[in-house]
Amino acid sequence: MQPEPSVGALRAAKLLIWVIPLLWVVNSFIARRAIDVITPHVLAWGRWALAGVILAWVTRAELWQHRQALRTHTRRYLLLGACGMWICGAAVYFAGQTTTMMNISLIYAASPVMIAVGSVLWLREPFSKRQALGVVLALVGVVHVVVQGQWLLLAQVVFVPGDLWIAAAATAWAAYSMLQKHWGNPMSASAQLAVICAGGVVVLTPFAAWELLQGGPPLGTQALALVVMAALLPGVLAYWIYGWTQSVLGPGPVAMTMYLGPLYAAVVAWLFLGEALELHHLIGGVLILSGVGLVVAGKRVGD
Repeated sequence: MQPEPSVGALRAAKLLIWVIPLLWVVNSFIARRAIDVITPHVLAWGRWALAGVILAWVTRAELWQHRQALRTHTRRYLLLGACGMWICGAAVYFAGQTTTMMNISLIYAASPVMIAVGSVLWLREPFSKRQALGVVLALVGVVHVVVQGQWLLLAQVVFVPGDLWIAAAATAWAAYSMLQKHWGNPMSASAQLAVICAGGVVVLTPFAAWELLQGGPPLGTQALALVVMAALLPGVLAYWIYGWTQSVLGPGPVAMTMYLGPLYAAVVAWLFLGEALELHHLIGGVLILSGVGLVVAGKRVGD
C-alpha cells in the first residue's frame, strides 16, 4: 500500500505532466534526423544504455540497498524494459517507413484510452464522469488536429503493415504504465528507471547487434549526438517525470499527456519551422487542453 501523496507533491505532479509531451516532441525530431545516420535498435540501445548508466551512478547506494529485491524481480524489469524501451523505443521508427503520420497519430491516441479503461477495470482506480468526459474531449481534439478539421478524411485512411508496429507500441505503453502501478516499488523514481533501463538494454542487445552485423550506416559524431540527446531529454528526463507523476496521480491521468503530443508538435513547428498554425490546431488545442484539464483536476489527495 503506497502512502498518500502530499498536497505539495500533488501540485508539482499536476504541473510537471505538461512538460512530458514537450520532451517527447524532441524524440520525433531525433527520429527524423536518424534516417541514414543510425539504425532504430542501435539508437534505442545507445539511448537507454547511456540513460541507465547515468541513473545507476546517481542511485548506486539505493540500488545496492535493494539488490536482493532486484534479483527477485528480474523478470519484472525485463518485461518493463521490453514494453517501455524496446517496443515503444523502436516500433515507431519502423512504422514510419511504411505508414503515414495520420495513421500513427490516430492509432497511438488509443493508448491513453486503454490506460484509462485498464486503470478502472484492473487497478480499480476511481474515475469520475468528469474525467471520462475529459478522455472523450481530448481524443476528439487529437483526431481534429490529425485530420486538419476535415473529418471525412477518416474514410480515406488505409491501414498498412506499419500500423501493426504502432498498435504494438500503443499496447506496450499501456502495459508499461499499468504494470508499474500494479507492482509498485519501494525505490525512488530514478532508481526504478535505472533498473528498467537495464532490462530494456538486455532485451535490445540482440536486435541492435543484428542491425550492426547487417552493415548499417557508420556510427559517427552525428549518431553519437542523437544518442546523447535521446538519452537525456526524451529519455531520462521524460521517463523520470512520467514515472514519478504516475506514482502520485496514477496511470490514467498521466497517460492523458500523450494527447498533447500533436498539439505541442504543431506549436513547435510554428515557432521554429515557420509552419502555419491554423484554425484546426486552435480548435483541437482547446479540446485537448480542456480534456486533459478535466482528467488531471479530478485527481485529489485521498483519491
